Amino acid sequence: MTQHDRPGGPPGKAKPVVTDKEARRIAFAAFVGTALEWYDYFLFGTAAAIVFNRLYFTALDPTAATLAAFATFGVGFVARPVGAVVFGWVGDRIGRRPALLITVVMIGVATGLIGVLPDFTAIGIAAPVLLALLRLLQGIAVGGEWGGAVTLAVEHAPPERRSRYAVLPQIGSPVGTLMSSGAFALVLLLPADSFDSWGWRLPFLAAFPLLIIAVYIRRRVEESPLFDELVKQDERAKVPALDVFRQAWGRLVVAIAAAFLGVGGFYIMTTFMISYGAGTLDVSRSVMVNATLVAAAVQIVVLILVGRLADRLGPGRVTLWGGLATAVCAFPIFWLVDTRSTLLIILAVTAGVGVLSIAYAVTGALLTELFPARLRYSGVALAYNIAGALSGFLPFAATALLETSGGRSWSAALLLIGVALVTAVGGFYGERLRVKDEVATA
Repeated sequence: MTQHDRPGGPPGKAKPVVTDKEARRIAFAAFVGTALEWYDYFLFGTAAAIVFNRLYFTALDPTAATLAAFATFGVGFVARPVGAVVFGWVGDRIGRRPALLITVVMIGVATGLIGVLPDFTAIGIAAPVLLALLRLLQGIAVGGEWGGAVTLAVEHAPPERRSRYAVLPQIGSPVGTLMSSGAFALVLLLPADSFDSWGWRLPFLAAFPLLIIAVYIRRRVEESPLFDELVKQDERAKVPALDVFRQAWGRLVVAIAAAFLGVGGFYIMTTFMISYGAGTLDVSRSVMVNATLVAAAVQIVVLILVGRLADRLGPGRVTLWGGLATAVCAFPIFWLVDTRSTLLIILAVTAGVGVLSIAYAVTGALLTELFPARLRYSGVALAYNIAGALSGFLPFAATALLETSGGRSWSAALLLIGVALVTAVGGFYGERLRVKDEVATA
């Protein structure tokens, strides 16, 4: 990369001074907004496993209905790169803050509308079509959310402590999981008829009041000081996504690989695992959902610890170790779930989510350091959401592999190992690029 393209502020100018107090405040605001958005997004994953397959695809046999529900779930991931391009342009041209305000409104409205959407018995084929459309809008919004939140947190952070502040938006993911899984755990206490008729809708309808909170929080976030400098120096890219593909395509590939496990592995361990446990092993749905609750709580601790560790070891090296550790643990995790023991299932899901969170904890720090400030929002968003698009159909793929292998879990374990090794390679090359940039700018 040239001096003009290296990560950091505009060339030839002193980097804006930021304090720990300001960094903590902005990172916390990014975390709260991200948690609310992930709550909205994760609701769909849980509902796809235990609700949509029965209420919106009732004309299909059970396996086909589950596959159709997961395919609709995957639509949101396919839409995410579109959101990355659109909101990457907004974030790199107009500002990080306006992009984050628009995304939170979009996903809040789309999620709330799912809560009032009639099912297949009421409006027929229009029900799954509208469901897919709302999922598409969710995906577009989330495509611009995470990259902006991480970029804003990192650009307000002191360089030597970027990993610990970049991890705060990451914590929004397990908190969103806790909120969404907790909401479903509560409504699953209702009688089955009540749950199917109206109970499952309540977590989605909660998106409307949460939207008010999210907008209030996002309006209080200041613009990135690095972006303000880019505006003053007229250093903004005209078509940021195009420049990412033309000038930083190698880094984009590395970033996609590094992010793959944090997204894809998570959905194998949660969305697919809930379906596998409840559908194939006949384990109570409540047990599977509660396992994700425990896992999300443990994940928060892992993210905080690894985020601090990465400031000393480097995010790329941590990503490599996290990918290798997940690959080693894949088979034991599924063997424990296969016991059908409630305690061992909770232990397995918690261990699986915890070990893959080693790589996920530093995804934000690694990706933001791979791209220059003028392309950062677009580069980070594209990498994370292309990884998301590839990951979105992993529950579908795992279900199909499970069917092919006669319901035996080794096929899903192999899929998790493949995802983990891709991320290990991404972490290896990401750290090499990061160190190369540090030497070049020293």
